[in-house]
Amino acid sequence: MKTRVESDSMGDMKVPENALYGAQTARAFENFPVSGWRFPPVFIRALARIKFAAAHVNHDLNKLDASKKEAICAAASETMANNLDESFVLDIFQTGSGTSTNMNANEVIANRAKQLFPDTKVHPNDHVNMGQSSNDVIPTAIHLSSAEMLDAQLLPALAHLHTILKQKTVEFEDVIKVGRTHLMDATPVTLGQEVSAWARQIELSIERLKSVVPRLHELAIGGTAVGTGLNTHPEFGSRMAKALSKQYQLSFTEAENHFEAQSAQDAIVELSGQLRNLSVSLLKIANDVRLLNAGPRCGLGEVTVPAVQPGSSIMPGKVNPVIAESLAQVCAQVMGQDATIAFAGSSGLLELNVMLPVMAHNILSSQLLLTNATRMFADKCIKDMHANREVAASQIEWSMSMVTPLAPVIGYEKAAKLAKQAVNEKKTVRQLCIEQAVLSEEELSILLDPKRMLHPQ
Repeated sequence: MKTRVESDSMGDMKVPENALYGAQTARAFENFPVSGWRFPPVFIRALARIKFAAAHVNHDLNKLDASKKEAICAAASETMANNLDESFVLDIFQTGSGTSTNMNANEVIANRAKQLFPDTKVHPNDHVNMGQSSNDVIPTAIHLSSAEMLDAQLLPALAHLHTILKQKTVEFEDVIKVGRTHLMDATPVTLGQEVSAWARQIELSIERLKSVVPRLHELAIGGTAVGTGLNTHPEFGSRMAKALSKQYQLSFTEAENHFEAQSAQDAIVELSGQLRNLSVSLLKIANDVRLLNAGPRCGLGEVTVPAVQPGSSIMPGKVNPVIAESLAQVCAQVMGQDATIAFAGSSGLLELNVMLPVMAHNILSSQLLLTNATRMFADKCIKDMHANREVAASQIEWSMSMVTPLAPVIGYEKAAKLAKQAVNEKKTVRQLCIEQAVLSEEELSILLDPKRMLHPQ
């Protein structure tokens, strides 16, 4: 591989001849051959938008001349469009501040600016990074990219699932089935009532995620190295928040306290906690679907989910609830990533959190996984799931829990005796009550009507 020689504060460094990055990126590339994991496009886009906005703000503050602003913005625009992603080569597991990746962005944009404007001298530190520090740029990029994914991807995906669940609530409102507690037969519910619980879980998850937004929209930019704002204009932070709000069409604000914004990452920990909560809800729903679909002949079999692929390499005709299983695995992954984020969030040391890259990786990964899995589950599982009405109806009459509405009339002890006798003699509660003349058939037809058991009496 042909190389060129560039220099940084530590001396000369060989860089691939045609690479847009420079000495600091090349040095970091050699230092951190850990995972092969790279920052995703949404994060690179956030970095570029910061550099684009900073060039405008610094020019407006009379700190950067027009030619340099134009050159930086042109190069940053290409980076914002993710046209230069191949130049962002660094591993996630690097310096805890993310300085290497911030310099990767500075070098790529500076070198691309020189290609576009050969007569304009653009320096990665002095111009592209003007008024900034990795210590406020990287936390800002984490907030920006997380906010973008939440607004544009995850919340719409959850709204889509919620809509389909609400439709199923109506579709199944007349399907009366056995309720179950402790996985044992309980009094009747409708399948619509069961699905309504899932819909409400998703509705509340959306509300919880939205509640994080005000903290997520606070940006660290303007605090520079330790939160004091040294080497930048006093208005830089507020102007940057305004410029980034315009770019993203979201309401970002300057951090109320820059020391908190850089020494802690509590907003990301909070967001991750809500993603974990969402995963708990989705896993509950996925497991319910798997239980209700169990069979088709020797299980509950109250619903059937769409068959999307063969289920066994040895058992012909077997079909499994693979979409629900995929979602369950995503939920497990997100819960694990939340543990990483919580640990990383507690690793702030005085004026800086030193696990920023791994927090960025996990929070963006969790949102991407949940977005894709939620849409998959909505469209390939719930949308065309249908109720097995005959199965549900037959199980209702057979359930020993049908004795429950008799208890207020004949007493708990007598009702319990009837239930046990029904199980032992393999008879329905109705059959025993008629045989023993417990109540008149007219009274039984009223008390043992499943529809009557679906609401308070």
